[in-house]
Amino acid sequence: MTTTEADDGRVTTIEAEAYRREILGYCYRYFGCIAEAEDATQETMLRAWKARGGAEFGGRSSLRTWLYAIATNVCLDMTRAPQRRSLPVDLSAPGTVPDDPTSLTTMPERMWIGPASDAHLGVDPSATALARESVRLAFVAALQYLPPRQRVALILRDVLVLSAAECAELLDMTVASVNSALARARKTMAQHGATLPAGTPDDVPTYDTRLLEEYVAAFEAYDVDRLVALLTEDAEFTMPPFELWLRGPAQIEQWWRGPGQVCRDSRTIVTSANGRPAVAVYHVAGGGDPGADRWEPFAIHVLETHAGRISSLTHFIGAGHFAEFGLPAHLP
Repeated sequence: MTTTEADDGRVTTIEAEAYRREILGYCYRYFGCIAEAEDATQETMLRAWKARGGAEFGGRSSLRTWLYAIATNVCLDMTRAPQRRSLPVDLSAPGTVPDDPTSLTTMPERMWIGPASDAHLGVDPSATALARESVRLAFVAALQYLPPRQRVALILRDVLVLSAAECAELLDMTVASVNSALARARKTMAQHGATLPAGTPDDVPTYDTRLLEEYVAAFEAYDVDRLVALLTEDAEFTMPPFELWLRGPAQIEQWWRGPGQVCRDSRTIVTSANGRPAVAVYHVAGGGDPGADRWEPFAIHVLETHAGRISSLTHFIGAGHFAEFGLPAHLP
C-alpha cells in the first residue's frame, strides 16, 4: 500500500467517526435501547473501517449514505425475533395503586424501551422539532410495532429524510416496494398516535424550563399538593421495570402519598432525555437512615409537558441508567 492510499484510508476512517453520534441515533430509534444501539454503532464503524478502501465505498453517492447502508444491515442482522420493547402503557390498561407495593409485577429489562441521554444523541432544545419528536419515548415505542424493514424505511425516509431512491438502494428494494412499505409503516404509526410534525415550526418549545423547575422544587420538598397541581387531567405515570401504570391526578396522588413516600428526602440533578426535560433522582443511602452520608442513584424521571402542565411522567427505575447519562455514581 502506498503512502497516499494509507492516508486516504485514514482520512475516510476519521470522516466516518464524525457520523458516529448520528448513526447511534438511528440505531437507538430502531432498537429502543441505548446499549443495543451502541453495539450496533460500534459494529457499523468496524465494518466501515474494514471496507474503507474497497469498491463498495467508491460506488456510494456519499460517505453518509454508505454508513447508513452498513448500519441498516447491522440492525437487521442483530434483530432478535419475536421480542418487542414497549412502555407499560402499551401492555395493559391503567391499574390501581396496590396495598402492598412489593406485589408489583416486574418484567425483564429486555422488555422495555430505555431512555437515551440527549447529549449522547446530539439532541437538545435547539434541535429541530423533527429531531426532538423522533426520539420521543412514545414514538420510539411505536416504531417497535413495525416489521424490521418497514421500521428502517420509515426512519430513513421520515426522520433522516433520505429519498425513496436512496432507501431503495440501502434496502435492496425497488422504489415502489419502499413506498409501499412506508405507507404501511405510516398507517401503523398513526394507529398508535405516533406521527411526526408536519410543517411545525422548529422553535416550538419542547422544554418547559419553568415547569421543570417547579417539579424539581416540589419533588425535593416532597410536597404532594404542589406535585398534583402540576399534572394534566389525563396525566400518565409509569415506572419501568414495573408493569403497572396509573392515569389521572387522583391515582398518581394516591401513589405519592403511599408507596411513593420512599422518595422523601431525595436529591436531584436536572438533565434531558429523548428530547424532553428529565430529572435524575438519588435516594438517601441505607433506606432513609438519617445517619447516611450519601445519596445513591434511584431513577431517571422523563417529563412530557402540555400547555404548562405535566402530561406524562416516566420513572426509569435502576442505577444502571445513570452511567449512560454521565451522572455521578453517588452524591455526597
